[in-house]
Amino acid sequence: MKIKGLRWWVVGLVALAAVINYIDRQAFGALWPDIAKDLFPDMDEDGHKAIYGTISTVFILSYAGGQALFGKIFDWIGTRIGFALSISVWSIATVLHAFAQGMLSFSIFRSILGIAEAGNWPGAAKANAEWFPTKERALAQGIFNSGAAIGGIVAYPIIGLLAAFFSWKAIFIVVGVLGLLWLLPWMFIVKSPPKTHPWLSDDEKQYILSGQQHKDIDEEGNYDEGYNPSTSKLLKHKESWGVIIASAAIDPIWWLFIVWIPIYLSEVFGMNVKEIAFSAWVPYVGAMIGAIFGGLLAKNRLSAGWSVDKTRKMTITLGCIIMIPCFFLLKAPGTAMNAVIIMAVLLFGFQVAIGNIQTIPSDLFSGKIVGTLSGFAGMAAKLGAAGLTILVTFITKGGNYTPAFLIGGALAIIALLAIWILCPKIEPLQPKTT
Repeated sequence: MKIKGLRWWVVGLVALAAVINYIDRQAFGALWPDIAKDLFPDMDEDGHKAIYGTISTVFILSYAGGQALFGKIFDWIGTRIGFALSISVWSIATVLHAFAQGMLSFSIFRSILGIAEAGNWPGAAKANAEWFPTKERALAQGIFNSGAAIGGIVAYPIIGLLAAFFSWKAIFIVVGVLGLLWLLPWMFIVKSPPKTHPWLSDDEKQYILSGQQHKDIDEEGNYDEGYNPSTSKLLKHKESWGVIIASAAIDPIWWLFIVWIPIYLSEVFGMNVKEIAFSAWVPYVGAMIGAIFGGLLAKNRLSAGWSVDKTRKMTITLGCIIMIPCFFLLKAPGTAMNAVIIMAVLLFGFQVAIGNIQTIPSDLFSGKIVGTLSGFAGMAAKLGAAGLTILVTFITKGGNYTPAFLIGGALAIIALLAIWILCPKIEPLQPKTT
């Protein structure tokens, strides 16, 4: 049996995993008002905010460690089993949230969730490198990133709807089961990598392998693996640090919004749980469109003959240019509707940039080391996000989020500089000569 366009089925499943990933993680923020009222009835809003910020920071720090851990795991055991392990553990961790009794137990379960959910991103980068030719990678990454955005869009309304019928504890069980159900089509369809998959047509296999950066350089009939350095040699390349620093700077922008949108809307505009549930999804619409647009733009420019270097830098620069003025507009949005629309434009720019930053590891190195570099970049990104999350707890007292938005604008500039300065030419690297 042969399946036409099998690579698109694979990226579709990876995108669906990202949707489930975001429903699982966003459930905590969406349900926090009810959780806080149930578990911490004697605390005021500042106390609730401090607990929420602490638990969220624990989650992000665990997520950071999980990025590096699962980057290696995916390189060791492969994409198929790596994804199965990641989503199984995070789904079970989501179910365990229903049994949390306070800050400590929530922190433990959020930590397990963070470690396991982190596998989604290096896994997606590795699947991208395996299943797509270079010119389609930004589009494939955009489809995957749109899954994260779709998860953000549907999470709040879904949680709001479930909250009308179930307790917050039951909701965690319901959303946790979704991930376990995802395993069924994944294990059935993704039987092996492209080189040996029995359902992949010869034409599509040839298209995927011949369109990758690392081709049959020595013309001996097999596609070369490309440059596959050890971890220590990987970190000696300034381009690797360009990816790591850019990720550490730009990724906290995303977390600034996914962690704090519900609290921001509640503090600044006085929204209740239902109002938040049906407003907080708007920014993710911009993110979803940006993820697809950034991928299509990159594919269009590469097909037009632009180099990978020019395409990546142009697209990343465009995304940052869109983001930066939005941070200043958020200082005084006027209304909640204006605020979420500005956030939508900002996250559009974010996704245009981040999708192309995330493909750079596969532009520079072979598939065997892509997961490792993606994992290091993801770990640095989440450490930056954790730092910003805990900082927001202190710099936004009284509902003034202007300092947080100014920091976000500065981070976009740093990410842009890291790519332009540390990645002078984005192309397959060669071993350093001594």
